[in-house]
Amino acid sequence: MTDLQDEVDYLTEHDIEIHDLANQIQKNVLDMETGMRGYAITGDEQYLEPYNEGSRSWLDNYNNLHSLLADNGAQQRNLEEMKPLIENWITDSGEYVINAKRNHETTALTKHFKENKGKNITDQLRTQFDSFLATEKELTAKRTNQLNEHTNNLKLILYGIIILVTAFTIAIAVVLSNSIVKTIKQVVTTIKGITDTNSNVDLTARIEVKTRDETRELADAMNELLSALDKHNWVQKSLTDISTLYQGITDINELTRLFINKMTPLLGAAYGVVYLRRNQGGEIDFVKVAGYAITDDDLVKSRFKLGEGIVGQAALDKRIFLIDQIPEDHFKITTGLGTSNPSNLLIAPILFEDQVEAVVELAALQPFDSQHLTLLDLLQDKFGSSISSVSGRMEVERLLAESQVMTEELQAQSEELQAQSEELQMQQEQLRLSNEYLEEQKEYAENRAIELKKAKDELEDYSLKLRMSSQYKTDFLANMSHELRTPLNSILILSQMLMESNADMDQEEVAEYARVVNTSGADLLRLIDDILDLSKIEAGKIEILTDEVNVTELPQTIRNMFNPVAAKRNLQFEIMTEPNVPPVISTDGQRLQQIIKNLLSNAFKFTEQGSVTLQIKLAPFEKVKLLLDKQTREPVLAISVTDTGIGIPQDKQQIIFDAFQQVDGTTNRQYGGTGLGLSICREFTRLLGGALEVESEPQKGSTFTLYIPSRLEADDHVLDEVQLALEEVAAASEGTEAQTWMSEESHDDRAEASDEQLFKGKRILLVEDDGRNVFALVTALERKGVNVQVAHNGKQALEMLQAGSEFDLVFMDIMMPVMGGYEAMKVIREDLGMHRLPIIALTAKAMKGERDKCMEAGASDYIMKPLNIDQLFSLMRVWLTEQVNQD
Repeated sequence: MTDLQDEVDYLTEHDIEIHDLANQIQKNVLDMETGMRGYAITGDEQYLEPYNEGSRSWLDNYNNLHSLLADNGAQQRNLEEMKPLIENWITDSGEYVINAKRNHETTALTKHFKENKGKNITDQLRTQFDSFLATEKELTAKRTNQLNEHTNNLKLILYGIIILVTAFTIAIAVVLSNSIVKTIKQVVTTIKGITDTNSNVDLTARIEVKTRDETRELADAMNELLSALDKHNWVQKSLTDISTLYQGITDINELTRLFINKMTPLLGAAYGVVYLRRNQGGEIDFVKVAGYAITDDDLVKSRFKLGEGIVGQAALDKRIFLIDQIPEDHFKITTGLGTSNPSNLLIAPILFEDQVEAVVELAALQPFDSQHLTLLDLLQDKFGSSISSVSGRMEVERLLAESQVMTEELQAQSEELQAQSEELQMQQEQLRLSNEYLEEQKEYAENRAIELKKAKDELEDYSLKLRMSSQYKTDFLANMSHELRTPLNSILILSQMLMESNADMDQEEVAEYARVVNTSGADLLRLIDDILDLSKIEAGKIEILTDEVNVTELPQTIRNMFNPVAAKRNLQFEIMTEPNVPPVISTDGQRLQQIIKNLLSNAFKFTEQGSVTLQIKLAPFEKVKLLLDKQTREPVLAISVTDTGIGIPQDKQQIIFDAFQQVDGTTNRQYGGTGLGLSICREFTRLLGGALEVESEPQKGSTFTLYIPSRLEADDHVLDEVQLALEEVAAASEGTEAQTWMSEESHDDRAEASDEQLFKGKRILLVEDDGRNVFALVTALERKGVNVQVAHNGKQALEMLQAGSEFDLVFMDIMMPVMGGYEAMKVIREDLGMHRLPIIALTAKAMKGERDKCMEAGASDYIMKPLNIDQLFSLMRVWLTEQVNQD
């Protein structure tokens, strides 16, 4: 059988592995050909993966197959003939085609495939592989036939052995069965003899068997069963005898005495004691109440506390103690002939409803049997129940006797109290009326005290908040004064130098001074814008305009804005966008960019070295549900700004979002700022329906994460609202970005007139009361060749227009003395009838609806102060070109 198994293993392992390796080499060649052709057609490097894999694997498979064919020289030679063919195909066809494709040699590729060099080699390889596999199949078939012959021979041998073993087994079985049947008949006869004619079993009888086989084990098992039945019968009979003692007994001492007198000899003990549970003053102890063969001279302890000695410990642990090694001086059993030392002690608690009612201690000269312990265990609940029942009856009888005595005393007292109750009833009525009045007064006083305490607490809380708010605003005003004075100081000093030394300065110095003045003015404007934004937020005047925001353009916009800052501060600036971020979301793009710019500005300001990172990704669903307190199917962006700067202490991470609050709010702090940026960011975030959180550690940096949901809805109603919001945005920005667009449209549609041709000789009426603005605007306009006339209020402007002066365009300031811009524009349009005259409103107001008010008053267009001169010229091109076309 071992030889046969070796042949089977050889066939299953050797032949199958040869077939697998041959097929694998053929597959490697096919994979290389397929990958080469795929790459030649597409030029995609992915198609070369099967080619590269086949090129790496075929030689290993070839070597393994060659070693397996060591016992077959003919097949080895057939295999060796295929190796040069594979190598020639790889060199002349595979590598040649791949290199030609990589070098874009189309002519060489076409020529190669027309000549079919590679195909001829693969066809030859396929033919040789088929011949090789056919030969291997023939060899395998021969080995299989030989294996079948050996298997048939083995079957014949096994059948002969089975027949011999069966005959031998039958002979032995006949001999053994006769012996077993004879013995079993003897056992059955013995068992029948145990019972008498009344079917009463004599449990003391035992079966005797002289043999030493399985029947001996059967007899021993039967004898053990009889012993167990004998013990069980004794336990049940003893349990019944003891249970009958409890009937009709109402005294606990009598009950325990009868129990110990019956139990002690039943268990073969010489001495016995019962300790009963007592509860006096909340302290539990166990007192001796009955004994068996105990004399007054015996040294028997009368009381145990819980946990004291073995008796107290048995009550505490609620378990039986069996002690079989007792010192000689422990206790003496006394008889008329002398004294003896007990050899075994048994201490058992008596339980009822998991409470120890008594403890029984027994002493014996011989060991206690298992049936003794079983009986005692079964008696625990029954005897405990009897103790509890008798104790309860005795307590009831005691209470009944006491109640009878008390009833007689109460009956005597009731007659006396009856007379007193009538007198007290009248006093009680008077007291009741007094108590009701006092209760009302007490309740009023308590309510008044609660109201006064509440008012006091509110005043103290308000006073504390008022002091804190006053301090915050004091610090803010000091910081704001510092922040405003810094750029204003530069403007005043440089403007004075320009005024006093203009003749002695060269053009570069003048340009540098003007650049610094312009930068300082822009800083002042940013501070004022922050204050106005916060004021508009608190007044509810911020207008949120929902639009489609292209998220893919946001990184480049931010990078263009802050790359110079990063380079100047020598910091690394990185922007990361995850691939699953939606390309477009619906929100207020201007406010979103303002929040991101504020966060990045803070990050660069508070980072001396290291890096600043902006990361854009989708917020996890759990985070959205926790922060935004809603479930939404719309995408929610998580935009994180991480820096390696100074960090923020834990106790300052919330107050920095409050207005006028900074980590360091003193005027001598290291870093500047007004403390408004993060407050504005938080309010804008709230208006956009998002959330802003911070994680920071001092000296390790901070991470501000902005969660912004998309508000774009799919239904038509919301799309109409979005469209309306877009129209409002376009209208609101008509005086800014729209002018450039209109200018470009005019530039394309109106023959691209040059500024010199368009502005030269045009008459402009400038209505402005501020001399500084008049000087700046007149200077800028006259450089363009424009003739400018100035009116210092609306009334002067009306007088000039009524006098017949003709103007191509009017710049109208809004806030002026005598007559403001609104009233002047209404008079020009309605009373003077000049409806075609372009009027551009100039205003420093940045409140919501300001543009609409200007348009209703008669303005043709609208631009906000401070003026951007390029924007002003762009707006002029639009309206002057319009005038030319109308003429």
